[in-house]
Amino acid sequence: MAWDDSASKIWMDGNMVDWKDAKIHALSHVVHYGTSVFEGIRAYDNKKGTCIFRLNEHVKRLFNSAKVYKIDIPYTQEEIAQAIRDTVKINELASCYIRPIVFRGYGQLGVNPLSCPVNTVIAAWEWGSYLGEEGMANGVDVGVSSWRKPAPDTFPTLAKCGANYMNSQLAKLEAIDHGYEEAIMLDYEGHVSEGSGENIFIIEDGVLYTPSMDSSNLKGITRESIKQLANDLGYEVVEERISRERLYFADEVFFSGTAAEVTPIRSIDHKIIGAGKRGPISEELQKTFFDIVEGKKEDKFGWLDYV
Repeated sequence: MAWDDSASKIWMDGNMVDWKDAKIHALSHVVHYGTSVFEGIRAYDNKKGTCIFRLNEHVKRLFNSAKVYKIDIPYTQEEIAQAIRDTVKINELASCYIRPIVFRGYGQLGVNPLSCPVNTVIAAWEWGSYLGEEGMANGVDVGVSSWRKPAPDTFPTLAKCGANYMNSQLAKLEAIDHGYEEAIMLDYEGHVSEGSGENIFIIEDGVLYTPSMDSSNLKGITRESIKQLANDLGYEVVEERISRERLYFADEVFFSGTAAEVTPIRSIDHKIIGAGKRGPISEELQKTFFDIVEGKKEDKFGWLDYV
């Protein structure tokens, strides 16, 4: 991750402010209780200019996450979408990562957040491959975490809430301690859920499988895009509960997500997956995905929103 903290602008509650001035109070509710909802969005540089990937879908999910936590965003979805475009444009970014976040600000402390104001912030910066260019080409080494995803009556995992990611941090830190580049998390019943910040697919005999939405996983926008793309390429995609051992027996496994994009997995728990490198179907999906977002192929799915 690389950002410019000297000249960049951040959108804060309707105003563009200098990066260094984008500050909140130490007693803001979000600092103490994690009361934020957010999105991760990518913009790509292609032949027609800078385009934001599935902007409207990301903004809709932001509002849906806020609805769960009774956070009333003081802007319309259209206003937030335009503010995202404006943030990319004012920073003159050809390609970038975009982080809109809505949070409970400075008012009073206590578990009840309703008296605290709702603040909205949008930042954008250059960010390359989340798990590295080497990982994109040859796959990454990951491990199954001892930390589980929460049950559906604990945290709402379909909401992209800041507090939820403490669970993900535990898995990520454990993976780093064990020498892995990322973690795979199981759900509360021991089935495969997702990575610490990515969805997951396995490939068996030419069929793509991904955990169903009762596995405490986020309904990823890139995940939905990969399903759509795979179907268009003639592959069957199945959503179902996936047992841990199927990870080891799979022909190919890969992560999907805004940050990870399409990242192959070459080993899990030190067990080699398939040929131990990016597999042919993963490579085809990865290449086709980038061909679309980079403007080398037609955007037949209507994914791209030009700045």
